[in-house]
Amino acid sequence: MREAWRRMSRRAALTRLRLTRHTMRVPERLIVAPTDLRSVDPFFVEELLNGRILLAGRVLETQGASPFSLELPSLAFAARLHNFRWLRHLRAEKSDQASAMARSILTDWIAVHGRRLHGLAWSPDIAAQRLVALLSHSPVLLQGTDSGFYRRFMRMLVFHVRFLRRVVASSPDGITRFRVRIALAMASVAMPSSSLTLKRAGQALDREIDRQILADGGHISRNPRASLELLLDLLPLRQTYVNLGHDVPVRLIPGIDRMYPALRFFRHQDGDLALFNGATSTLANELMSVLRYDETAGQAFKALPHTKYHRLSAGSAVVIVDAGNAASTDLSRTAHAGCLSFEMSSGKTRFIINSGAPEFAGDRFMQAARATAAHSTVTLNDTSSCQFSKSKSLGPIMVSGVKKVIVERAETEDGRDYVRAAHDGYLSTFGYVHEREVSLNASGTIVAGRDRFLVPEGRKQPPKGEGIASARFHIHPSISLLQTETDSALLIAPDGETWVFSSPGNEVLVAEDIFFADPSGMRSSDQLEIVFKITEKPEIRWFLSHRP
Repeated sequence: MREAWRRMSRRAALTRLRLTRHTMRVPERLIVAPTDLRSVDPFFVEELLNGRILLAGRVLETQGASPFSLELPSLAFAARLHNFRWLRHLRAEKSDQASAMARSILTDWIAVHGRRLHGLAWSPDIAAQRLVALLSHSPVLLQGTDSGFYRRFMRMLVFHVRFLRRVVASSPDGITRFRVRIALAMASVAMPSSSLTLKRAGQALDREIDRQILADGGHISRNPRASLELLLDLLPLRQTYVNLGHDVPVRLIPGIDRMYPALRFFRHQDGDLALFNGATSTLANELMSVLRYDETAGQAFKALPHTKYHRLSAGSAVVIVDAGNAASTDLSRTAHAGCLSFEMSSGKTRFIINSGAPEFAGDRFMQAARATAAHSTVTLNDTSSCQFSKSKSLGPIMVSGVKKVIVERAETEDGRDYVRAAHDGYLSTFGYVHEREVSLNASGTIVAGRDRFLVPEGRKQPPKGEGIASARFHIHPSISLLQTETDSALLIAPDGETWVFSSPGNEVLVAEDIFFADPSGMRSSDQLEIVFKITEKPEIRWFLSHRP
């Protein structure tokens, strides 16, 4: 019903927009071009000038034709072409030729997609990214141009603003709606606007910050990378308000300050972010470009109680545990079935990871990456702890699975820090609750784990299914894996640091794996697996021990 209402509201808003598009008042000029903190690639410009567009790991040979008249290599390529964020690369080549090429592509886009208002090009997320990109890189587009193009450019910006105002209420919840609010606030300061427009855009952004940035600084999507993506836009927006002497929205600066400790919470020893709930690889220069504005620097939190993650840290070891579930059905579209999964790093290396989300792959691999088996946790009867809709109209929302997670965090007398958590994702399907305990000793040299399946007290229905559990531990591709005994294996980092994985009394299997989140695309890796039958062995223990 919510989806039907959203679609009906969007159609009504677009109808009103079409009827009033000829009454738009178009300002004569822009006031400012906000900064873009994202990294640039000079090679992109070189290839662009030679008739090749490189996006999302694919290449499009244009041979002088408009890219919008050609079949695009992939959906991810199309999304990046339509959002125009690639304009930032032209900062590395501030030539008239590069600017003319960018104007030509934008002119072609206006001719093909400027009036359609449907499809990928006009999804709220893509349109919001495009508006911010066009504002931020307007100097590149307008370099050496004539008054006619300037007028068309301004008219298009105004139309984007009106479009986003119409669709923001019906746009998908989470980072998409947040991006739309950021884009509208950015436009209100970068373009001539009334004081009322400035105030309303700022107030709407404040409401989104209050709603989406939780009290512990995490984002409601529970995706560690979401905070980075938002900060890359929020930081330039804050600076633009300050530079122009406008009143900064009251929640903007506190919201940014609240996000930084959560971002550091998810940062591993190698500098990359943990791979939970849709997170993919993070470019080191983008993360550093955000962290250098961090004025709240300090120790990472031990837990994010509202975002529902826990962090164990001692010596050079870090363990991060997912102890939560999706906050709502709408927000479950990108959530993963990885409850009770964990990641572990030491020194400058990640050892145990989740498979992460592929950045450029198609929907089939995106959905495979969401399965419980793609996470360092336990599956039961080869089934994910959450099930996803396959309906094209509803999208890949979670339709069943984890509803309740019980968590205990404590420290023993000998200094061992532990997290014990249980989820009910398998209760309705198979009649079991999965409980996991993960601990780290005071010196950071031993990670101890226990997994067990329980039948809740008072449950009258007997368990169903074969009761075959598979505990998986995904190994980072940089790690060399060497099996020494049937119940143990060595994990050797490129710098020689070595950890021993063992599970006394159990057979530890080495299996092939896929790492979805590599910056270069999906790549092969390894995983360790322990298979056990619950009726015979309801509990297993495993250890990661540092070898001096």
